[in-house]
Amino acid sequence: MSTVLVWFKTDLRLRDNETLMKAVRSGNQIIPVYIFDERHYGKTSRGFEKTGAFRLKFLLESLQNLDDNLRACGSGLLVHRGLPEDILPQLAKKYGVKKVYAKKEVGTEEKDTEQRVITALFKAGCELEISSTSTLYHADDLPFSVRDIPEVFTKFRKKVEKESRIREELPAPEKILSPQIPGLLLPEPEKFGLPTPEGDRRGMRFTGGETAAWERLNYYFYESRKLAEYKETRNGLVGADYSTKFSPFLALGCISARSVYSEVRKFEKMYGATKDSYWLVFELLWRDYFRFIMKKHGKKFFLKGGLKGAAPTYPPHRPEALERWINGETGEPFIDANMRELAATGFMSNRGRQNVASYLCHHLKIDWRYGAAYFEQQLIDYDVSSNWGNWAYLAGVGNDPREERVFNPQKQAADYDPKQEYRNLWGESTVAG
Repeated sequence: MSTVLVWFKTDLRLRDNETLMKAVRSGNQIIPVYIFDERHYGKTSRGFEKTGAFRLKFLLESLQNLDDNLRACGSGLLVHRGLPEDILPQLAKKYGVKKVYAKKEVGTEEKDTEQRVITALFKAGCELEISSTSTLYHADDLPFSVRDIPEVFTKFRKKVEKESRIREELPAPEKILSPQIPGLLLPEPEKFGLPTPEGDRRGMRFTGGETAAWERLNYYFYESRKLAEYKETRNGLVGADYSTKFSPFLALGCISARSVYSEVRKFEKMYGATKDSYWLVFELLWRDYFRFIMKKHGKKFFLKGGLKGAAPTYPPHRPEALERWINGETGEPFIDANMRELAATGFMSNRGRQNVASYLCHHLKIDWRYGAAYFEQQLIDYDVSSNWGNWAYLAGVGNDPREERVFNPQKQAADYDPKQEYRNLWGESTVAG
């Protein structure tokens, strides 16, 4: 019997994983592998960690859960640290592997790594087969080519909703044929020069993994039926239930957008379709949009001028002003509260993200890419397309058809925190990790 590798990246699940299912259906023995890519750790050119402590903690939990679930199917997870283009050919040679299955990438760094892996595997007499696993709508089912994707979200959404379909989710495999996989050995955060964060009791505690993702979904949809009020509460700031909190699980692929959609439809059959249930699908479409637009424009998303090419005019960089923004010490209470929550928990509401991004770009006049890089370090739900796409959008160099989207923090605080509950909650900084 032949052996194949399944290279897990940000698709850390068994259910609705096309990459894994293709490998299973090949009838071969499977060796699941995860590689801590050395390029994902350490300082970036803007002085932040490429992967911060909160992100790493959530990743380690997700990998542990993936290994648990794989072992329940007769397999397990092989973990390595280094460069994928070095490690995968070595594993292919060791196990006589002729094919590696993996998810398809759209980020420029990720695509570069993918290409290096393809080249290295080819030299080793092995091929890489990639599959799209991250979006609600499969790329092959869009009603336009990548180069013709509309630049405005509304046009994209209307055409996709009218002319495309969402594929059925794939079941999790019941049995995976594997050679004996050694027990899981995960590195300690200290190996990456990072602490183990404790979090903050004022914020929601997230636990990584596919099991936790489904527990959260079942709670939000069926136990509490919070989905029935999602559109009304999604701009909340305090507590666990004002929004789904699915984003960390989606970012690491602990659950798929297609699975969430399938459960929305199940919920609607049970309780009726409403604007609230639709709005969650609407948000998943935004996530798709940023991924497809990044596929279309590539490295433009990381340039100062973004998709529009015309860079904003900023004064000389002021590190001290950036530091005050990061530490929640700008003197603007609503902005500071949000930044303190992010520093202490690795998470922030969508309403908060829009406000702090607008403040950095339009009030402090700091290059938006510093904000995007800090979010990349800090957010447990960091996703390259959504993060950089949203930052470019708020900075006025992305896909926003409006000339400038500036948030007034005092008005926003009055509208969304009228009793000052959120500002009082995060009135003092307690940063852990």
